[in-house]
This record gives sequence, structure tokens and C-alpha cells, in this order.
Amino acid sequence: MGQAVAASIKQQADLELAGIWTREGDLDAVVKAADVVIDFSLPEGTAAVLDAVVRHNKPLVCGVSGLDDAQMASLDRASAQVPVVYDRNMSLGIAVLEHSVREAAASLGLDFEIEISETHHLHKKDAPSGTALKLGEAVAAARGKDGTVRFEVERRGEVPGDHEVVMRSPTERLTFAHSVTTRQVFADGALRAARWATGRAAGLYGMRDVLFGK
Repeated sequence: MGQAVAASIKQQADLELAGIWTREGDLDAVVKAADVVIDFSLPEGTAAVLDAVVRHNKPLVCGVSGLDDAQMASLDRASAQVPVVYDRNMSLGIAVLEHSVREAAASLGLDFEIEISETHHLHKKDAPSGTALKLGEAVAAARGKDGTVRFEVERRGEVPGDHEVVMRSPTERLTFAHSVTTRQVFADGALRAARWATGRAAGLYGMRDVLFGK
């Protein structure tokens, strides 16, 4: 993803690539030169990035998945000092889907059963995906954690990511769906988040905030 973000930045007239950090590189130099930092590394690298953005008081956009509880706690602590946009899925469409699902679940109530299905490529290890869990959390938050959500998981081919949320009652069915055709969507979302985070107050934000405000 880092290379995709770097390539996208070069195509944007209002953006300039300050640097790319690798394990052997000087992280402080890269962060110091930047107005905003984008992290698509690995969970073990994110800890170093969090320390650096706090040291240099720089906004952070983090799309690293698989963070454990301790790493999420570190992210929370950093967000008390600098603006942090964290999301398990940087897609703009998924942010809209989450917002819509949250609103629909709150409006329809417990008479509707909810099922979330997702399909990804064969190489994806986590199941359900982070995005599916994110959608389930949106439903739980909207319904006060009442009711159950059923997950359906499929792994096949090289599917970048398909998600569907079905809300079903005895008399009707409502379906929300989103498909990724290229992983470029995550780079595009990260750059939109980076623009939004610049000049923002310290705090922990998500793509839902970027699109709909907080």
C-alpha cells in the first residue's frame, strides 16, 4: 500500500511526497519533513510511528489492520496529543456503507434480522474481515448491542473485497452492498483523510468522521 500511496501523491497537484520510511531508514527525518504522516506498515512498525508523530506533533493517518489491544491503547494515547485518523478500511464507499447501515439498523429496530457476508481472496487470513466486524460494530452501536448479527465468510480467487449487509423481516428485505475493484481505493481514501487531518484538533477519528464530520 505504501507504494500505491506514493504513486498517488505524485499525481496530486496539491500534495508532495516528503519521504518514505523503511526499517533501515531515519523515521524522525521523514516525520519531521512531513505535514501529515500516512502509515500502512505493520502492527510492529506502528508503535514507532506513533512515538515519532507525537515527538514531532504531526497528524497521522493509520490504515494498519490487526492491531491488538495494547497497540490500540497506544494509538488512543497518541490521539490525545495529535490528530489520528485510524480505520481498518480506508475506502470512501465503506465509510458511506457503515454510515448507512448504522442509520438503517437504528431506524428498523429489532424486528429485522441482520446478516453480514464478505468475500475476499484466498490469501486473507482473518475471518470475518476487519471490515465485516466494523460493520457489525456499527449495527451493535445503533441497536444498543441488542439482537444478533450473523456473519457469512467466503475466501476464493483474488477477490479484493466484497461486503453485503442484509436486513430482513418477515415482510421485506433491505440489502446494502459494496465491492472493491482495485486496492487503489485505500490509497485514495488515505489521501482524503490526510487532507482532512491537517490542522485538525488532537483526537481519534475514523473515515466516518472524514466524510460526515464529528
